[in-house]
Order: sequence, then structure tokens, then C-alpha cells
Amino acid sequence: MTVSATSFRSDNDWGASPEVIAAIAACNGQTARPYGADDWTRRAEARFAEVFGRQVGALLVSTGTAANSISLAAMVPRWGSILCHRHAHIHADECGAPEFFTGGARLVPSASAGSKLDPAVLRAELAVGRGDVHCVQPSAVSITQCTEDGQVYSPEEVAAIARVCREAGVLLHMDGARFANAVASLGCEAADITWRAGVDILSFGATKNGALNAEAIIVFNDALGAQLPFLRKRAGHLLSKMRFVAAQMEAYLADDLWLANARHANAMAARLAQGLAGIPGVKLAAAARTNILFATLPEPMAAGLRERGFDFYGDRWGPGVVRLVTSFGTTLAMVDGMLAAARDITGERP
Repeated sequence: MTVSATSFRSDNDWGASPEVIAAIAACNGQTARPYGADDWTRRAEARFAEVFGRQVGALLVSTGTAANSISLAAMVPRWGSILCHRHAHIHADECGAPEFFTGGARLVPSASAGSKLDPAVLRAELAVGRGDVHCVQPSAVSITQCTEDGQVYSPEEVAAIARVCREAGVLLHMDGARFANAVASLGCEAADITWRAGVDILSFGATKNGALNAEAIIVFNDALGAQLPFLRKRAGHLLSKMRFVAAQMEAYLADDLWLANARHANAMAARLAQGLAGIPGVKLAAAARTNILFATLPEPMAAGLRERGFDFYGDRWGPGVVRLVTSFGTTLAMVDGMLAAARDITGERP
């Protein structure tokens, strides 16, 4: 790995799983039909059917922004609106891409408290402006699984939001950039928090959890499937050498590598959280559920850790609040090394 051995900044900092790199190398020595008409793409599609326990539409793309934006473009009209959490990646971190690809549909942040959408709040918000020609029309809801602060929606919580969506006649999208971490945390089947709970389209992430540049649009609502291939092409994500993305996804899904990687990352975050909780002056924002932690660190500790080479995000969520992210490549030695450094800075002893 070329990433710093002390990086807790993002799971994007890490490289790819050896199995994924090997799969890319293996398909490089062969010729294949372009634009997804290859055996690797067909096998990856078959893998998705196994993962979700039914036939699904599966369109490979190379970025999560594309997966989210193309999905939403198939779900909403240009005069529509998409309800999402105020911290949702599509709202805060995608530079207007969903609005661009939908042709002008508006992202509307919900007033839901905490880090998850509240069905009761959502029900009221979906009624605002309905039928009024002067207003954008509520057309879809997007939830993030796991959430931006590493929490998860249970199958029951997803189903409750889906019921509100059905009552309002809107569609439900799930941004699954860290979908594997959520499935591993919940200990459920992938189907339980997607199509069985009422999700219409999932943006299935792999890049953060061991792939190089592989994401997928998973379609559960057949009525949306016909237009997606054209939207993907128009967006520039029908790659001529699609087999290199498909080979990554095939390896990622084979032998449950995607879950093994996620379980490891989650376990490293849990170990880090347990250690930090025992250090005076450290306050965890929430229990560790996946591979993302938010914690308030005393300024001398944060500065001291950075001086010792530990890398993490801060200064965005409030005074002293930092984000710590573990990955499939994080080791026990890295976690324990950070904890030892934090205790040493504060004068604590194990």
C-alpha cells in the first residue's frame, strides 16, 4: 500500500484488494467485446442476482457520483424534487451533479433531526407544494446506507420510509457508497434493506471497500430499467473497456470478499472507539456501528496526533470534532498505535 500507515482520513485513501488487482491483470491479457458485451460483465450481473436473491438490473459505472446522479435522473422529472438528509452526500458533496443529470430537479434537505430521515417528518415534507404549479413536485426520496456519520437504517426503518414514499406516490433511492459496511453491521441479507423493504434503486458502492473504480446501479423497480442504459451512455459511463470494471466487481463479490472487507473495517472502528472512550477528554458522538467515527478530541491531542503522522479530517463539523475512518486495509497495529499515541499525549497509561 502506498497510503500512509497511519491514515484514518478516509477509506478512499486506500488502494484495492489484491483479489481485485489480480482480476484486472487476468482480464488484461485477453480480448473481449466492448461496451459491456463481455463475459466479465455477464458474470458480475449474475453475482448481483446471487447477492440480492433475485434477478436485478445491474449497470456498472466508475464513480459513486455517476451511480447516484444517473439513478436519480431515471426517477424524477425536471420539475421534480428529491427529499434527502441535509448531510446526504448528494446534497453536500457532489457539486450539483444530481441537479445537472436530472435536468434541474431540486434537492430538498429534510428537517429530520439526527443523521437519519424521520418518516413522520418526511410525510409532512412530501405534501408540501403537491399539485401547485408554482412548486417543484416531490418525486423521490434518497437515503444513505450507511449514513454520513456511520449509523445504519434497520430493515424496519427502511420499510417505514418506503411506506411513506408509497403513500405519497414517490420513489425511493438508496445511496450505498458504504453499503457493505451497513450489511455487515446489521448482520442481515442485502435484500432485507433494499427490495424487500421497498427500495426502487440502489447505488451499490465498491470503491471505498476494496475496488479500484467500480460502482453499480442496481434496479429493483423494473419500470425504471428501460431508460437507464441510455442515461448511462449519455452520462459518459458506458465504458468501451467495461470488462475492467466488471472484473473488479466480479472479484469483489466472489466468496463474499465485499463482506469480509467490510467486517474487518467495522471491527477496526469498534476497537478504535473502545480505546478512545477510555481516554479522558475524548467524547464519541455515537456508538461505532460501521467504519466511521466522529469524536471530539482535546486540541492538544488532535495536534499531537497529527504531529506524529496520524491523518484524519477535522475542522468541518465543529470545534474539536474529527472524523476517523477505518478500511479493509487498517490493521490492529495501526489502531493500537494511534490509541497508544493518544494516551501518551494525555499522560495516560493503559
